[in-house]
Amino acid sequence: QVQLVESGGGLVQGGGSLRLSCAASGRTFSSVAMGWFRQAPGKEREFVAAITWSGGRSYYADSVKGRFTISRDNAKNTVYLQMNSLKPEDTAVYYCAADSRAYRAGPPSTSREFGYWGQGTQVTVSS
Repeated sequence: QVQLVESGGGLVQGGGSLRLSCAASGRTFSSVAMGWFRQAPGKEREFVAAITWSGGRSYYADSVKGRFTISRDNAKNTVYLQMNSLKPEDTAVYYCAADSRAYRAGPPSTSREFGYWGQGTQVTVSS
């Protein structure tokens, strides 16, 4: 079992930065891929970024590539999402998620393979 708690959301002006954190409890954190997703009002949840269990590879949605960076600290059981050059269209509730399978070679291919989810943190970017 993995329990996830996000923090770091808030209100920021366009062009600004925020760093989201996701603290995980449970012994399996260091063995599972982690991901960030977001859901804006009236829209479906969408993939933002993912990182493999070792931290060796990361993956991004095209909409955030070059602006967002996912990282993890397995010693602290925490995954981060550094968000720079924020745009109003980045406004959403951001969720972190943990893979339901350990030691997967790459990230889960669908959101359904992320078996554990946090409660979300609101990010609002003003224009």
